Amino acid sequence: MNTLTHIAREAGRTAPDFFVYQPECSGDIRHSRASNEHFLVSRLSGQTYLAVWTQSSFEGNPDQHIVISKSVDGGVVWSEPRTLAGPDLPEGSGMASWAFPLISRTGRIYIIYSRHTGVNDVFTHTTGLMAGIFSDDEGKTWSQESIIPMPRSIWDNPDPDVPANWIVWQKPIRLADGRYFSGFTRWVSPSVRPPKPIDEWWAEASVVQFIRFENVDEGPDIDGLKISWLARDKDALQTPLVGHPSVPCIQEPSIVVLPDQRLFCVMRTTLGSPYYSVGSPDGSEWTRPEILRQYDDGPALPHPLSPCPIYETGLGDYVLLYHNHDGYFLDKTPSDTSEHRRPVCLARGEFRAQAHQPVWFSSPWFFMDNGGVSILRGDLALYASLTTGEEGPVLWYPDRKFFLLGKKIDPALFGALEVIS
Repeated sequence: MNTLTHIAREAGRTAPDFFVYQPECSGDIRHSRASNEHFLVSRLSGQTYLAVWTQSSFEGNPDQHIVISKSVDGGVVWSEPRTLAGPDLPEGSGMASWAFPLISRTGRIYIIYSRHTGVNDVFTHTTGLMAGIFSDDEGKTWSQESIIPMPRSIWDNPDPDVPANWIVWQKPIRLADGRYFSGFTRWVSPSVRPPKPIDEWWAEASVVQFIRFENVDEGPDIDGLKISWLARDKDALQTPLVGHPSVPCIQEPSIVVLPDQRLFCVMRTTLGSPYYSVGSPDGSEWTRPEILRQYDDGPALPHPLSPCPIYETGLGDYVLLYHNHDGYFLDKTPSDTSEHRRPVCLARGEFRAQAHQPVWFSSPWFFMDNGGVSILRGDLALYASLTTGEEGPVLWYPDRKFFLLGKKIDPALFGALEVIS
């Protein structure tokens, strides 16, 4: 079987309903458009969708850049990816990564991302300035890039010339009062973290903090964005690295708004389960992270160090996506982070007003898998997003950080999942 035929067949392994992007390649697949991840899709209006993601030859390579694509027919046909921000010469500086959108009620679209300066602290693709651009014509033209000041943190390198290490990995949500809100991972600079216990990338220290965008709906230029930085310094959310209580390691916050306007945040850890925290309606105060359970005092939800997003479905419920194992999967161990991130199961979540953990979950329902067949890698890490509409919720996801796909969540099957009373 030739490479093109093989790749075309592989694109259908997870039984997607939408095919957004399949790299065109033959022979060596490691070209600058082979790796596709952090896939964030937003509905602009009617049947018009905008997708933004990070693209490269392989995650963290110097050619990493930000691209967008649009669909005007509800996600069936997508435009050719267009680069918005990317590496500048000399090689090794200027790479752009981990973009996320903010869509103002004025119609202005902001894209915010990490801009590498050539200075490395933790990883090349996490050490960077916060940069932004905007469009007033649904992405046809874009402003010049501006840098957004980030306040220094106790978790950063004391050298002011070394940027922070940070990632926003999900679309910001709207709080009950309409302001945009997001969590972010802040990787701890090696210059201030405790000694690294083992030589693995995932053993780097990290904490979770939050950003509130105060005036997006006024449509300011990038320089006029007002931002509140929350859970700062020692107030950041923390859990220990497995086996090493002095090293904080919690990452990739995913947030939903509860019916009582509080916030519910789910995060990945190295401890074999996601953890959660509950925030005040304005995101300024957070509870100590705890193990995510099916219900109060119930079983912990098993999951390795892998994305575990939670979304509001538009059906009055929440959907949690996770792997339903703790990293020991087939012949894999928790250290095999490029291979054990599969299959994908989902659980329906319901609000429980009087419960300690305010969202309780159904038993897991198998959603999809790719069989572990490697292209760039074999995993199904859910650096994903969700949209809702007449067709019901659609999960937009990368498969093996290669294909970009969409899959419907059947409302009837989802509604049949029972959550304990």
